[in-house]
Amino acid sequence: MVLLCVNILRSSRFCPLSAHLTRNFFNRAGRPVNKAHCVSPNISCLRTTNSVYFRASPPSGPPRSFCSNVRTACLQIGPRTISSPHSGPVPCPPQWGHNFHTSAPVRALPAPLIWFLLKPLQKLLAIVLGRSIRKWWVALPANRRQLFREWVQQHRWHLSVGAGVAVVIVLLLLLTHLDESPLTGRTRLLVFSRENYMELAALTSEAYMEEFAELLVPVTDPRHQVVERVVQHLAQRNKDIPEVSEVTWSVHVVQSPNVNAFVLPDGKVFMFTGMLDTVADVHQLSIVLGHEMAHAILGHSAEQASLSHVVDLLSLILLTAIWAVCPRDSLALLGQWVQGKLSQLMFSRPFSRKLEAEADQVGLQLAAKACADVRAGPVFWQQMEIRDQLTGEPTFPEWLSTHPSHRNRFTQLDRLMPQALELRESCVCPALPESDPRVVFAKTVRVLLETSKHQGRAGPEEARKPHLPHSPVSLPAGLPAALLAQSAPPASPNVEQETKSPVPSVASELAVAESVSPPAEGEGSQPS
Repeated sequence: MVLLCVNILRSSRFCPLSAHLTRNFFNRAGRPVNKAHCVSPNISCLRTTNSVYFRASPPSGPPRSFCSNVRTACLQIGPRTISSPHSGPVPCPPQWGHNFHTSAPVRALPAPLIWFLLKPLQKLLAIVLGRSIRKWWVALPANRRQLFREWVQQHRWHLSVGAGVAVVIVLLLLLTHLDESPLTGRTRLLVFSRENYMELAALTSEAYMEEFAELLVPVTDPRHQVVERVVQHLAQRNKDIPEVSEVTWSVHVVQSPNVNAFVLPDGKVFMFTGMLDTVADVHQLSIVLGHEMAHAILGHSAEQASLSHVVDLLSLILLTAIWAVCPRDSLALLGQWVQGKLSQLMFSRPFSRKLEAEADQVGLQLAAKACADVRAGPVFWQQMEIRDQLTGEPTFPEWLSTHPSHRNRFTQLDRLMPQALELRESCVCPALPESDPRVVFAKTVRVLLETSKHQGRAGPEEARKPHLPHSPVSLPAGLPAALLAQSAPPASPNVEQETKSPVPSVASELAVAESVSPPAEGEGSQPS
């Protein structure tokens, strides 16, 4: 009797076939015997997830058996073919068997990451190619140049047809990568799939976690808890959207004065405490988080990288031509700089502003379905505009920025407000208070400006810088804790049950936030 032990797959399947096995067999003493053994049994198709067992029935001698488990298969071969399966397990002697181990699969780098790494190399190759063409042309004798011009003139139609075919091929490749944006239905170009960007997002989130490891506030901090509850509330109320329900949303609050927040495609939410100090209530926080979550839901990072990839590849042709035509390297460098700036102003930045406007629209819808007071959205961007003026932040024309101006953003949200209020009402949300935050904010700013003018006339020593009612200076320091006092995450398993609750958590949080009195003047809010 001989015994064969090999590794098999987790799910074994044996179909009628002639199995030819050539292996090193072991005798009873455990010594290998170099011998080819061929077995051609008729085996019925069997599938198992754990083990399968076959026992032979020879006329004499001990039974020959076959056993299979997840990792190792042992085959005892006798003089006759294998018959029906046997229910009892047959142990595989470890001293006889020989295990064949396979190496772990190598995980390939995501396609967007490979492109990011090769992007500088592509530009370098274009520069080297263009410079080589220029040197070749300069070193060419005058008669050879004339002959080359005549050859181009004679074959101009062939060259034009070749260029046209190349353009058609590129257009066909672009058309095959068109996709429809979720929620908005906009046709877009996606060279990199969402799956590729999910892999890149996992690597990016690991890098951010290492970068912010010492700056993350604990999960017991009220600031982390209020962001966590708002995010989970937005996700729960919008779980009918597949891009929302398929993602596990996790929150990380970073102790930093930067007024910033972003969400990675894999659902990692990074909120800076500087942004928490800027928002006035939970409704504005819902608008901000809805905007950032909209970027992840719509896959804007993959879309922006796809357009950048196509533009960069087309720019390589222009970059090569610049270095080939310019007589000196200094002029070529200048032309390259101009080409890069024109590419940004004509393609990258306008497209980025378009994506930001779309995220504002979708984020407003997410907040409306979460029963937030969507009228707080325009107020937030008005606050940001006046805040920049009070703090002396430099302002640039919108066409030089990657984001729309604050004024255009609150103007767009005002225009979308009727649809957002209608959507909120269709979600059976509690009625909004009669006082419109936009009207209240406008009146308050007008009063503050008039007070500032009167104080300026009384004397410069009495003139003080006006503080907005919801500016970072007057934001209550205990706002996160107050929001947590009576807020609770939705306990209903579905949206229909949640809409029947008397007061959603967002509305209850607002009532608590409005009951908090601002600190005394000069005590500005400090992160706890």
